[in-house]
Amino acid sequence: MFGCSEHWLGKRFSHALTGFLTGGRARAELAATDAVDTSDLEQRYESFLVDRASALRTGGAAAAYALASAVLPDAAPAAPQSDAWTTTTKPVALGRTHVIPSNPQTVTLGLFDPTKAPVATIDSGDVVVYTDTWTHFLNKLQPGVSADELAALRKAGGPGRGVHSIIGPIAVKGAKPGDLLEIRFLGLQTINFGANFHNPGELHTGSLPDEFPDGHVHYFKLDGTDGFVEFSPKIKLELRPFQGTVGVAPVGGVAVSSVAPGKHAGNIDCKELIAGSSLYIPVQVDGGLVYTGDSHALQGDGEVNITAIETAMKEVRCQIILHPKTAYAFPMIETPTHWLMLGFDTSLNEALRISLRNTIDFLHAKAGLSRNDAYGLASLAVDFRVSQMVDKSNGIHAMIPKSIFAPDFRKTIVVA
Repeated sequence: MFGCSEHWLGKRFSHALTGFLTGGRARAELAATDAVDTSDLEQRYESFLVDRASALRTGGAAAAYALASAVLPDAAPAAPQSDAWTTTTKPVALGRTHVIPSNPQTVTLGLFDPTKAPVATIDSGDVVVYTDTWTHFLNKLQPGVSADELAALRKAGGPGRGVHSIIGPIAVKGAKPGDLLEIRFLGLQTINFGANFHNPGELHTGSLPDEFPDGHVHYFKLDGTDGFVEFSPKIKLELRPFQGTVGVAPVGGVAVSSVAPGKHAGNIDCKELIAGSSLYIPVQVDGGLVYTGDSHALQGDGEVNITAIETAMKEVRCQIILHPKTAYAFPMIETPTHWLMLGFDTSLNEALRISLRNTIDFLHAKAGLSRNDAYGLASLAVDFRVSQMVDKSNGIHAMIPKSIFAPDFRKTIVVA
C-alpha cells in the first residue's frame, strides 16, 4: 500500500488512527501523499467501519480500538527515512557528505556574517551534517543556569546580535540571485536537555513583558525514548525537533542580526520544519551562504513567551539543492501534506497580508487558478497560523493542504 516510502508513512498512519476513530482529517492528509494508494486506503477504512460497528456491539470501545491494529497492520511507528522523497521537486541523488562540527571557527554569536569565510563549499545535492551543535549564548545555556544569568548573557551580547549560536556560512557552487535553494531536512536528533524561558520584563521580550516582571526558566530532560517530553507529571508533549533559524546571507554584504526573519528566511521559528520537510529560500548573494542554529525540541505556534524548548542537536542532516532561475521572492516550506507560504513584518496584520499574497501567487502560478479563485480558495481551505510573534518581525505561515487537489492534478503542482 505504501510503496517506497512505507516506513515513514507507517508512522504517519499510526498517528492517523485517532482520526480514523473520531473524524477523518488525518486520513485526508495521509491521502494527499502521492506514495499512498488512495483507493486502497478508502477500502481499508470502509472495511474498518463495518468491523468496528460489529466490535462495538459485542465488545465495546476497547474491542473497537484493538481492532484498529489488526485492520491496519502497516501502522507500526518508524523513523523517517533519509532517502524518502517527500516534496514535489525532482528527486536529486544524495551527493558528497560534509560534516560541520560546532567550534569557535564555525560558530558566530547572533549574526549572519557574509564577510566570514565559508566553513564549507558544496555542490548542489550534497549532504551537510551539523554535529554537536551549540545551545544559545555560544553553548552557555546549560542546566542550572538561572533566568537572571540568561538575561545577563543576553545583555552581554550587545545590541544588534541575537542569542543564537549560528553555524556557517556554507557556500553553494553556482548559486546566484534569482536562484532558489532547497534545504531538505533528512534527520534531526536533539541532545539530552532543553530549556524554555522568558526574560525579565525590563528586557521587553516575549508577548506579555509588562505582566511578567521576573524571568523564569524551566529545564527539561530529553531522552527521546517514547517521543515525548514531560512538562509536568500530568502533562506530556510530543517531541518535534527542528531548526528555528535557517537562512542565507541577505543583500547588502554586511553582518545582520539573527533575530529578525526576512526574505533571506533566518529566524522563522516555524514548527512544521521537521525531518521530511524542505525550506526553499531565494538566493540573495552569490554562493547563497547558508546559516543555521537555534535548535528546538518542540514549539507551539506563536512561541509566545519568546522561546520554544531551546536545545542543541547531536546531529542535523540535510541535503542542499540548487534550483537555478526560479522566480520566488519569498521563502516557503513544503511538507509531505502541505505547502506553506510565509510572511514576515513588524505588524502581524501586514505579515498575514504578505503570506496571503504569496499564497495567491503560488495558487495562480503553480495550480493555474485565476487570482480571484485563488483568493477565494485561500479563504475557504487555507489556514493562516502565527509562526511566532516575538522576533521583531512577526511571522505567519499559510497552510495549503495538498489533499484538496485531485491526485492526478496534485502531481502537476511542483515548487521548482
